[in-house]
Amino acid sequence: MQYHEYLARVRELGEYDSQEEAAKVTEAVLSVLAQRISPGEVDDLASQLPGPLGQTLAAARPQQAESFGIDGFCRRVAERIGARPRTAEWDAGAVLTALADAVSGGELNQILSRLPSGYAVLFGKADLAG
Repeated sequence: MQYHEYLARVRELGEYDSQEEAAKVTEAVLSVLAQRISPGEVDDLASQLPGPLGQTLAAARPQQAESFGIDGFCRRVAERIGARPRTAEWDAGAVLTALADAVSGGELNQILSRLPSGYAVLFGKADLAG
């Protein structure tokens, strides 16, 4: 999937008015995701995404993953985009569902296996949520 295709998918899922809005939300969500998963997973994920998305992940890669739940995830996204946590949950769902469509099933399973089961909903995989 190319960068513009990814943003078009996010725009469609999130019902955004422009590619710019989709890009802003995507950057915020991927930056928070990078803080939540291990540095190795960040690298693996970045290698499967179009250049600008991989660069966003790499720039946010921490020394080690932080542990926070879905509420914390959405709160961090909300702070980055200046939105309410409920809106940020919608935004995260749009970006992470597009991400699930863009990467291999094996990579997606790796990420989901390292997150609490509730995160599966944000990736559009409610059937995997516990």
